[in-house]
Amino acid sequence: MAEIIHTKVLVLGGGPGGYVAAIRAGQLGLDTTLVEADRLGGTCLIRGCIPSKAIIHVAGQFEAMTKAANKSRNGISLNTAPSVDFTETVKWKEGVVDKLNSGVATLLKRAKVRVVSGWGTFSDGKTCHVKTKDRETTIAAEHVILAAGSVPVELPFLPFGGNVISSTEALSLNEVPKRLVVVGAGYIGLELGIAFRKLGAEVIVVEALDRILPLYDAQLVEPVRKWLQKNGVTVHLGAKAKSVEDNKLVLETRDGETLKLTADKILVTVGRKPNTVSWGLENMAIDMDGRFVMVDDRCATSMKNVWAIGDLVGEPMLEHKAAKQGETVAEIIAGHQRKFDPVSIPAVCFTEPEIVSAGMLPTPETAKDNGIITAVFPFAANGRALSMEAGDDGGFVRILARASDHRVLGIQAVGAHVSELSNEFSLALEMGAVLEDIAGTIHVHPTLGEAFHEVSLRALGHAIHI
Repeated sequence: MAEIIHTKVLVLGGGPGGYVAAIRAGQLGLDTTLVEADRLGGTCLIRGCIPSKAIIHVAGQFEAMTKAANKSRNGISLNTAPSVDFTETVKWKEGVVDKLNSGVATLLKRAKVRVVSGWGTFSDGKTCHVKTKDRETTIAAEHVILAAGSVPVELPFLPFGGNVISSTEALSLNEVPKRLVVVGAGYIGLELGIAFRKLGAEVIVVEALDRILPLYDAQLVEPVRKWLQKNGVTVHLGAKAKSVEDNKLVLETRDGETLKLTADKILVTVGRKPNTVSWGLENMAIDMDGRFVMVDDRCATSMKNVWAIGDLVGEPMLEHKAAKQGETVAEIIAGHQRKFDPVSIPAVCFTEPEIVSAGMLPTPETAKDNGIITAVFPFAANGRALSMEAGDDGGFVRILARASDHRVLGIQAVGAHVSELSNEFSLALEMGAVLEDIAGTIHVHPTLGEAFHEVSLRALGHAIHI
């Protein structure tokens, strides 16, 4: 006999948007039910952000030890070269994931959220049928929050399977591939490609556009390009992957030449798309914006009391955007006056070196615009960067501000560990900081954050350390 659940709030999807929405709704005293077919935590926690950063961390450690084995490094040397048992690495990574997955379950339980494990399908806008392990459960809700996330884009001529893998499979390999071909030079492809290069793989990157990391400007990307070149990563730009023949990727170069690249694994990272199939979206009276669910600034869809958040509703497909939207919607349902209207949604690329971008990026137009002040401060002049061998990779902090009132419009950085500066950048933009606010704030020495202080001083015309 089917179980019937009546609930105030139904959340479809237990990823960072969905579980945050459910927890906040529970905190606010709303009867909340969460449906998740897989493990709690979603793509980011289970097979994306967290596991990839764990692999990147191990790759960095292995690279440092390898260099110490080849040559004495700052007084440190190893008698033999290190080796990596990637099965053990993956096991450790899974331990991190398991701990966080368990933590999410505990937080949901504390917030008194009912979790239904199984695949949910909507028959109409407020009714969801879930095939659980033991039975089918029907859930009727007053409010529905759609948080189904996204899935990797599969190329029709490079279907996933065998040696053609997505980022999900790349993070769970049994061993480091000897030859890895990465199709797509966006942040996912380069993050993983660089990690596997540090682990000893021969890496080749294929990109259809004429540059890597096309979402960022050339100045910001240049240190990453130099790292790839210095570390023997071959990059084919303006090249189009065509097919796979006998474990060889067939591609056409920008000159019209056909190349066949031998590979143990072919990692396809050409983007992600919203997960809009197989859960009954077609049975809901919801307007679409292209491939995304259309929402307003409250994350409300065209159907009353149906909300959508995260990767379903458009770019950027980032965990912190989804989480904030989930929190916002829960508070709206509880009667609070809220809307999702951030000044900026910062993005971080965990390449070598790392890239951070928040707010306005420079363009050829802004470079010629006398109304925009742009200043750069190099990490080569930052004591903390030099003390951890991170001052000679071309890294810097850059700031854009309005000339008329010095309001900060955009902040970027490239360099070692600059991801940790992203929150200060975001806070400055969200609070409407002017250059004088940052310049007048005492920054701790010695830290990378001092470069943010210095770049503000430089924009005002009186940097101290350059």
